[in-house]
Amino acid sequence: MKGDRKYIVLFLFPAAAIMTIFLYYPFFKSLYLSFYRTSGFFDKKFVGWANYERLVTDKLLGAATLHTLEIMLYVIVFQVGIALVLAVLVDNIAKFKGFYRTVFFFPVVISGTAISLLFVLFYNYNFGLLNNLLANFNIEKILWLDAKNALKAVSIPTVWHYVGFYFILFLTAMAKIPADYYEAAKLEGITGIKKTTMLTIPLIMSDIKVVITLAITGTLKIFEFIWVITSGQNGTEVLGTYMYKKAMVDQNFGYGSAVAIYMVVFGVVLALIANRLLKRDEITY
Repeated sequence: MKGDRKYIVLFLFPAAAIMTIFLYYPFFKSLYLSFYRTSGFFDKKFVGWANYERLVTDKLLGAATLHTLEIMLYVIVFQVGIALVLAVLVDNIAKFKGFYRTVFFFPVVISGTAISLLFVLFYNYNFGLLNNLLANFNIEKILWLDAKNALKAVSIPTVWHYVGFYFILFLTAMAKIPADYYEAAKLEGITGIKKTTMLTIPLIMSDIKVVITLAITGTLKIFEFIWVITSGQNGTEVLGTYMYKKAMVDQNFGYGSAVAIYMVVFGVVLALIANRLLKRDEITY
Protein backbone atom coordinates (compact mmCIF):
# COMPACT_ATOMS: atom_id res chain seq x y z
CA MET A 1 0.00 0.00 0.00
CA LYS A 2 2.85 2.37 0.82
CA GLY A 3 4.30 1.80 -2.64
CA ASP A 4 1.00 2.92 -4.19
CA ARG A 5 0.97 6.26 -2.38
CA LYS A 6 3.23 7.93 -4.94
CA TYR A 7 0.82 6.92 -7.72
CA ILE A 8 -2.14 8.20 -5.70
CA VAL A 9 -0.36 11.53 -5.19
CA LEU A 10 0.56 11.59 -8.88
CA PHE A 11 -3.07 11.19 -9.96
CA LEU A 12 -4.34 13.70 -7.37
CA PHE A 13 -1.78 16.36 -8.29
CA PRO A 14 -3.43 17.57 -11.58
CA ALA A 15 -6.79 18.05 -9.85
CA ALA A 16 -5.14 19.83 -6.92
CA ALA A 17 -3.16 22.07 -9.30
CA ILE A 18 -6.26 23.01 -11.29
CA MET A 19 -8.22 23.82 -8.12
CA THR A 20 -5.32 25.89 -6.81
CA ILE A 21 -5.02 27.91 -10.03
CA PHE A 22 -8.70 28.45 -10.78
CA LEU A 23 -10.28 28.39 -7.31
CA TYR A 24 -7.98 29.05 -4.37
CA TYR A 25 -5.67 31.59 -6.04
CA PRO A 26 -8.55 33.80 -7.31
CA PHE A 27 -10.22 33.64 -3.91
CA PHE A 28 -7.14 34.70 -1.95
CA LYS A 29 -6.31 37.29 -4.62
CA SER A 30 -9.79 38.76 -4.18
CA LEU A 31 -9.33 38.70 -0.42
CA TYR A 32 -6.04 40.59 -0.85
CA LEU A 33 -7.52 43.18 -3.22
CA SER A 34 -10.52 43.75 -0.96
CA PHE A 35 -8.25 45.73 1.38
CA TYR A 36 -7.29 48.17 -1.38
CA ARG A 37 -9.00 50.96 -3.29
CA THR A 38 -8.18 50.52 -6.95
CA SER A 39 -8.64 52.51 -10.12
CA GLY A 40 -7.69 50.36 -13.07
CA PHE A 41 -5.17 47.55 -12.99
CA PHE A 42 -2.16 49.33 -11.54
CA ASP A 43 -3.40 52.19 -9.35
CA LYS A 44 -4.19 50.83 -5.89
CA LYS A 45 -4.07 52.18 -2.35
CA PHE A 46 -4.29 50.24 0.90
CA VAL A 47 -7.48 51.24 2.78
CA GLY A 48 -7.81 48.45 5.35
CA TRP A 49 -11.41 47.68 6.24
CA ALA A 50 -12.86 50.65 4.35
CA ASN A 51 -14.35 48.51 1.57
CA TYR A 52 -16.08 46.26 4.11
CA GLU A 53 -17.39 49.28 6.00
CA ARG A 54 -18.81 50.52 2.71
CA LEU A 55 -20.62 47.19 2.26
CA VAL A 56 -22.66 47.86 5.39
CA THR A 57 -23.98 51.21 4.14
CA ASP A 58 -24.28 50.35 0.43
CA LYS A 59 -28.01 50.52 -0.37
CA LEU A 60 -27.47 49.19 -3.90
CA LEU A 61 -25.77 46.12 -2.45
CA GLY A 62 -28.71 45.66 -0.09
CA ALA A 63 -31.14 45.83 -3.00
CA ALA A 64 -29.04 43.35 -5.01
CA THR A 65 -29.04 41.01 -2.01
CA LEU A 66 -32.83 41.16 -1.72
CA HIS A 67 -33.24 40.50 -5.45
CA THR A 68 -30.88 37.53 -5.17
CA LEU A 69 -32.86 36.16 -2.22
CA GLU A 70 -36.11 36.51 -4.15
CA ILE A 71 -34.72 34.56 -7.11
CA MET A 72 -33.30 32.03 -4.64
CA LEU A 73 -36.80 31.51 -3.25
CA TYR A 74 -38.14 30.85 -6.76
CA VAL A 75 -35.27 28.45 -7.43
CA ILE A 76 -35.78 26.43 -4.23
CA VAL A 77 -39.57 26.28 -4.52
CA PHE A 78 -40.02 25.85 -8.26
CA GLN A 79 -36.72 24.57 -9.66
CA VAL A 80 -36.13 21.99 -6.93
CA GLY A 81 -39.86 21.35 -6.49
CA ILE A 82 -40.55 20.72 -10.17
CA ALA A 83 -37.43 18.53 -10.45
CA LEU A 84 -38.62 16.41 -7.50
CA VAL A 85 -42.14 16.02 -8.91
CA LEU A 86 -40.81 15.05 -12.36
CA ALA A 87 -38.40 12.53 -10.80
CA VAL A 88 -41.22 10.92 -8.80
CA LEU A 89 -43.40 10.67 -11.89
CA VAL A 90 -40.67 9.22 -14.11
CA ASP A 91 -39.54 6.81 -11.37
CA ASN A 92 -43.04 5.33 -11.32
CA ILE A 93 -43.21 4.46 -15.01
CA ALA A 94 -41.76 1.36 -16.62
CA LYS A 95 -41.17 2.59 -20.18
CA PHE A 96 -39.49 5.58 -21.83
CA LYS A 97 -37.40 6.52 -18.77
CA GLY A 98 -34.38 7.13 -21.02
CA PHE A 99 -36.46 9.38 -23.27
CA TYR A 100 -37.68 11.53 -20.38
CA ARG A 101 -34.17 11.75 -18.91
CA THR A 102 -32.93 13.17 -22.21
CA VAL A 103 -35.84 15.56 -22.72
CA PHE A 104 -35.73 17.04 -19.22
CA PHE A 105 -31.94 17.23 -19.05
CA PHE A 106 -31.47 18.80 -22.49
CA PRO A 107 -31.88 22.48 -21.40
CA VAL A 108 -28.90 22.06 -19.06
CA VAL A 109 -26.50 21.56 -21.98
CA ILE A 110 -27.69 24.76 -23.71
CA SER A 111 -25.67 27.89 -23.02
CA GLY A 112 -27.28 30.22 -20.51
CA THR A 113 -26.53 33.11 -22.85
CA ALA A 114 -28.37 31.39 -25.71
CA ILE A 115 -31.39 30.78 -23.48
CA SER A 116 -31.28 34.41 -22.35
CA LEU A 117 -31.31 35.65 -25.96
CA LEU A 118 -34.26 33.37 -26.66
CA PHE A 119 -36.22 34.86 -23.77
CA VAL A 120 -35.31 38.38 -24.90
CA LEU A 121 -37.27 37.56 -28.05
CA PHE A 122 -40.11 36.07 -26.00
CA TYR A 123 -40.43 39.21 -23.88
CA ASN A 124 -40.10 41.80 -26.66
CA TYR A 125 -43.01 44.23 -26.41
CA ASN A 126 -43.61 44.75 -30.13
CA PHE A 127 -42.96 41.37 -31.77
CA GLY A 128 -42.31 38.98 -28.88
CA LEU A 129 -44.00 35.58 -28.79
CA LEU A 130 -45.82 36.22 -25.51
CA ASN A 131 -47.41 39.49 -26.59
CA ASN A 132 -48.35 38.02 -29.98
CA LEU A 133 -50.18 35.23 -28.15
CA LEU A 134 -51.97 37.79 -26.01
CA ALA A 135 -52.92 39.75 -29.12
CA ASN A 136 -54.58 36.63 -30.58
CA PHE A 137 -56.91 36.65 -27.58
CA ASN A 138 -57.47 40.43 -27.78
CA ILE A 139 -55.54 40.98 -24.55
CA GLU A 140 -53.48 44.14 -24.14
CA LYS A 141 -49.72 43.75 -24.50
CA ILE A 142 -47.61 43.60 -21.35
CA LEU A 143 -44.25 45.22 -20.62
CA TRP A 144 -42.61 42.05 -19.37
CA LEU A 145 -39.34 43.76 -18.54
CA ASP A 146 -40.57 46.84 -16.71
CA ALA A 147 -39.81 47.47 -13.03
CA LYS A 148 -42.93 45.58 -11.96
CA ASN A 149 -42.39 42.34 -13.89
CA ALA A 150 -38.68 42.18 -14.80
CA LEU A 151 -37.37 40.21 -11.81
CA LYS A 152 -40.04 37.54 -12.15
CA ALA A 153 -39.48 37.47 -15.92
CA VAL A 154 -35.74 36.74 -15.59
CA SER A 155 -36.48 34.17 -12.88
CA ILE A 156 -38.39 31.98 -15.34
CA PRO A 157 -35.43 31.03 -17.59
CA THR A 158 -33.23 30.81 -14.49
CA VAL A 159 -35.55 28.21 -12.99
CA TRP A 160 -36.14 26.34 -16.25
CA HIS A 161 -32.45 26.04 -17.14
CA TYR A 162 -31.41 23.71 -14.29
CA VAL A 163 -34.59 21.75 -13.54
CA GLY A 164 -33.20 18.86 -15.57
CA PHE A 165 -29.96 18.73 -13.60
CA TYR A 166 -31.71 18.33 -10.26
CA PHE A 167 -34.22 15.95 -11.89
CA ILE A 168 -31.35 13.61 -12.79
CA LEU A 169 -29.92 13.81 -9.26
CA PHE A 170 -33.28 12.94 -7.72
CA LEU A 171 -33.96 10.15 -10.21
CA THR A 172 -30.54 8.62 -9.55
CA ALA A 173 -31.15 8.76 -5.79
CA MET A 174 -34.54 7.07 -6.19
CA ALA A 175 -33.01 4.33 -8.35
CA LYS A 176 -30.80 3.34 -5.39
CA ILE A 177 -33.78 2.61 -3.13
CA PRO A 178 -34.18 -1.20 -2.82
CA ALA A 179 -37.34 -2.57 -4.44
CA ASP A 180 -38.01 -4.59 -1.28
CA TYR A 181 -38.96 -1.36 0.51
CA TYR A 182 -41.69 -0.61 -1.99
CA GLU A 183 -42.94 -4.19 -1.95
CA ALA A 184 -43.20 -4.11 1.83
CA ALA A 185 -44.99 -0.76 1.67
CA LYS A 186 -47.46 -2.16 -0.86
CA LEU A 187 -48.28 -5.04 1.46
CA GLU A 188 -48.98 -2.49 4.20
CA GLY A 189 -51.32 -0.64 1.88
CA ILE A 190 -49.00 2.33 1.37
CA THR A 191 -49.31 3.42 -2.26
CA GLY A 192 -49.56 6.54 -4.38
CA ILE A 193 -48.86 9.86 -2.65
CA LYS A 194 -48.41 8.18 0.74
CA LYS A 195 -45.61 6.05 -0.71
CA THR A 196 -43.89 9.18 -1.96
CA THR A 197 -44.25 11.21 1.23
CA MET A 198 -43.68 8.40 3.74
CA LEU A 199 -41.01 6.38 1.96
CA THR A 200 -39.38 7.91 -1.12
CA ILE A 201 -38.76 11.44 0.16
CA PRO A 202 -37.45 10.38 3.61
CA LEU A 203 -35.07 7.92 1.92
CA ILE A 204 -33.59 10.60 -0.35
CA MET A 205 -33.53 13.39 2.24
CA SER A 206 -29.73 13.57 2.16
CA ASP A 207 -29.88 14.07 -1.60
CA ILE A 208 -32.53 16.77 -1.18
CA LYS A 209 -30.16 18.58 1.19
CA VAL A 210 -27.40 18.44 -1.41
CA VAL A 211 -29.70 19.75 -4.14
CA ILE A 212 -30.95 22.64 -1.97
CA THR A 213 -27.35 23.55 -1.12
CA LEU A 214 -26.47 23.49 -4.82
CA ALA A 215 -29.53 25.62 -5.59
CA ILE A 216 -28.53 28.21 -2.99
CA THR A 217 -24.92 28.47 -4.13
CA GLY A 218 -25.96 28.35 -7.77
CA THR A 219 -28.32 31.31 -7.33
CA LEU A 220 -25.46 33.42 -6.00
CA LYS A 221 -23.60 32.81 -9.27
CA ILE A 222 -26.44 33.95 -11.54
CA PHE A 223 -25.13 36.42 -14.06
CA GLU A 224 -25.78 35.76 -17.74
CA PHE A 225 -29.59 35.68 -17.52
CA ILE A 226 -29.72 39.05 -15.77
CA TRP A 227 -26.99 40.64 -17.86
CA VAL A 228 -28.33 39.61 -21.26
CA ILE A 229 -32.04 40.16 -20.58
CA THR A 230 -32.02 43.35 -18.48
CA SER A 231 -28.38 44.33 -17.74
CA GLY A 232 -29.45 44.63 -14.12
CA GLN A 233 -31.96 47.41 -14.87
CA ASN A 234 -35.57 47.76 -13.68
CA GLY A 235 -35.03 46.21 -10.28
CA THR A 236 -33.14 43.11 -11.41
CA GLU A 237 -29.67 43.87 -10.06
CA VAL A 238 -28.29 40.79 -8.31
CA LEU A 239 -25.01 40.20 -6.50
CA GLY A 240 -23.28 38.76 -9.56
CA THR A 241 -24.07 41.70 -11.83
CA TYR A 242 -23.37 44.23 -9.10
CA MET A 243 -19.95 42.74 -8.43
CA TYR A 244 -19.18 42.76 -12.17
CA LYS A 245 -20.18 46.40 -12.57
CA LYS A 246 -18.04 47.52 -9.63
CA ALA A 247 -14.99 45.50 -10.67
CA MET A 248 -15.08 45.65 -14.47
CA VAL A 249 -17.22 48.65 -15.41
CA ASP A 250 -16.13 51.03 -12.64
CA GLN A 251 -12.63 49.48 -12.58
CA ASN A 252 -12.82 49.39 -8.77
CA PHE A 253 -11.35 45.93 -8.27
CA GLY A 254 -10.92 46.51 -4.55
CA TYR A 255 -14.59 47.08 -3.82
CA GLY A 256 -15.60 44.47 -6.39
CA SER A 257 -13.39 41.96 -4.56
CA ALA A 258 -15.03 42.93 -1.26
CA VAL A 259 -18.43 42.21 -2.82
CA ALA A 260 -17.10 38.84 -4.03
CA ILE A 261 -15.96 37.93 -0.50
CA TYR A 262 -19.36 39.02 0.80
CA MET A 263 -21.01 36.68 -1.71
CA VAL A 264 -18.86 33.75 -0.55
CA VAL A 265 -19.60 34.35 3.13
CA PHE A 266 -23.28 34.96 2.41
CA GLY A 267 -23.53 31.71 0.45
CA VAL A 268 -21.81 29.67 3.18
CA VAL A 269 -24.10 31.13 5.86
CA LEU A 270 -27.24 30.39 3.81
CA ALA A 271 -26.08 26.84 3.10
CA LEU A 272 -25.43 26.23 6.80
CA ILE A 273 -28.86 27.60 7.71
CA ALA A 274 -30.54 25.41 5.09
CA ASN A 275 -28.75 22.30 6.35
CA ARG A 276 -29.69 23.21 9.92
CA LEU A 277 -33.35 23.61 9.03
CA LEU A 278 -33.36 20.30 7.15
CA LYS A 279 -31.51 18.47 9.91
CA ARG A 280 -33.35 15.31 10.92
CA ASP A 281 -32.83 11.60 11.43
CA GLU A 282 -32.40 10.17 7.96
CA ILE A 283 -33.57 6.74 6.97
CA THR A 284 -30.68 4.60 5.76
CA TYR A 285 -30.77 1.58 3.54
